[in-house]
Amino acid sequence: MFTNSTLWKYGISENFSIQVHTIVNYGWKHNDGHSHGPQAGDMPVDLIYRLIRPDPTRYIPAFNLFAGMIFPTGNYTKLGSSQDGMGSGAYVFRFALTEQSTYTLPGHHELRLRVWNWFRRAVTSAKLTDMTSYGTTNGFRGYGQPGMSGQTGFSLEYGINQKWVLAMDLARDWANGSTLRGHDQSGAYIHKTGASETDWQISPAIEYNWNARWGIIVGSPFYFAGHNKNIQASPQFAINAVF
Repeated sequence: MFTNSTLWKYGISENFSIQVHTIVNYGWKHNDGHSHGPQAGDMPVDLIYRLIRPDPTRYIPAFNLFAGMIFPTGNYTKLGSSQDGMGSGAYVFRFALTEQSTYTLPGHHELRLRVWNWFRRAVTSAKLTDMTSYGTTNGFRGYGQPGMSGQTGFSLEYGINQKWVLAMDLARDWANGSTLRGHDQSGAYIHKTGASETDWQISPAIEYNWNARWGIIVGSPFYFAGHNKNIQASPQFAINAVF
C-alpha cells in the first residue's frame, strides 16, 4: 500500500487548536485485486486543548486533550474491488489524552517521550450494498457499524545527532468486532458481530533528516501476544515533510 497522510493543524489560541487529517491510499493484494485509482480514507477532525504547558527544566511534560469526529469520507459500499474499501461509512467519535516531553541527555542527545490513550466509538451505522468494506459480497443489503476500539502506548525517540534518530513505539490495541445485519443475495437474514481482537505491537525504526523540514523513516511494526491475532510483521517506510 502507498499512503499519503497529511495533517493540517491550526492554532486558534495559545492552548487551543483544531486538527484535520486527510489520507489517500492506493493498495493491492495478491489474488485479491487492487484499488481503482487513489482512494480517500475517512477524515478525522479533532479539537485539541493543552491542559499543561511543558517545562523541560522542571521535568513537566505537555498534556493535551483531544475530542473529535471521524467523518465517513472513504469508500465503503458498492465497491469495485475489496481494495477500494478505505472507509467505514459511519461517524465515529474519538477521544484521547496525550503526553509529550523532550529532555537533553549528556552529550547533547535529545530524548523525546510520547504517551497516548485513544478511544473510538461509532455513533451512526452505515448503509451497505453489494461488496463493502465490511466483507459483504454482491447482492447484500443491510447495515454495518464498526465496534469500539482503542490504543494505549508510548514512544521513545533518541537523537544520535541532528540528522539521525532512533525510534521505538510500544502499544496495545483492542477492538470489538463490527456489527453486520441485513440480507444476502439469496434473501437469508444475517445478523452477526465479528470477533474482538487485542494485540501488542512494537515498532523499531530509524530516521534520517536532510534538514529541519524533510526526512525519511524506515521500520517495521511487529504484532504479537494478541487475542484472535496472528504474529505479523509489516515493514514500511515514509517520507516526512513539515511546513
